[in-house]
Amino acid sequence: MKTNKNFLLLLLGLGFLLCLPASAGQTPSSPGEAKPSWDFAPDPRLPDVLLLGDSISIGYTLDVRALLQGKANVYRPLNPDGKGPENCSGTTKGVQSLDRWLGERKWAVIHFNFGLHDLKHVARPGEDAATSKPGDPRQADLKQYAKNMKVLVKKLKATGARLVFATTTPVAPGTDSPLREPEVPPQYNQAALKIMKAAKIRINDLYSFCAPQLARLQLPRNVHFTPAGYRALAGQVAGTIEEELAQARR
Repeated sequence: MKTNKNFLLLLLGLGFLLCLPASAGQTPSSPGEAKPSWDFAPDPRLPDVLLLGDSISIGYTLDVRALLQGKANVYRPLNPDGKGPENCSGTTKGVQSLDRWLGERKWAVIHFNFGLHDLKHVARPGEDAATSKPGDPRQADLKQYAKNMKVLVKKLKATGARLVFATTTPVAPGTDSPLREPEVPPQYNQAALKIMKAAKIRINDLYSFCAPQLARLQLPRNVHFTPAGYRALAGQVAGTIEEELAQARR
């Protein structure tokens, strides 16, 4: 009888647990595991800001939005389902997609970057199928990168927005999936800076900002950053945008 009583108590306990909400007794997700929400309610009284860039800019977008809360509505392109951020990739995709990203909205500030995808090695130029082979071409070589960038700058200038170009961030040694060489970003930045200076576009030098503190901010053998690294980038980006908004008000 004692055994049967214990068995019944066990069954009652299991039944109680099954009736609990799914979240009960679970450890909260760590910040790295939490799925961020890209939905937000823009304030029509505030200026609209657009961030264009690859996964590095995706990493700092939500922090920039938080830092500029009450000062600007911070947008970036979203995937077709609207549930996640679109990777703007390299200048090849930029030339094809910029009109869609700009839409009909009147932008006060556009902060943009292209580079890390352009300089990665791919199976065929212009395509996104990345490789780890140094003999394979880059998605856009320096000549094509500069040509594409001039097209993008012309369209961006036509918006009337205040423009900020962010230099391409560093590549950590040993980054090979896909292959990117650490010495190449400065070459692409130099080509871009020549175009930006001619067009009188402000530079946000994220490369120089990151380079002295890479060991603290960037993941090893990678182009991506730690959470602290993305927060640091967000502060640099938000501060620059805030200065441009102040200039626009004048």
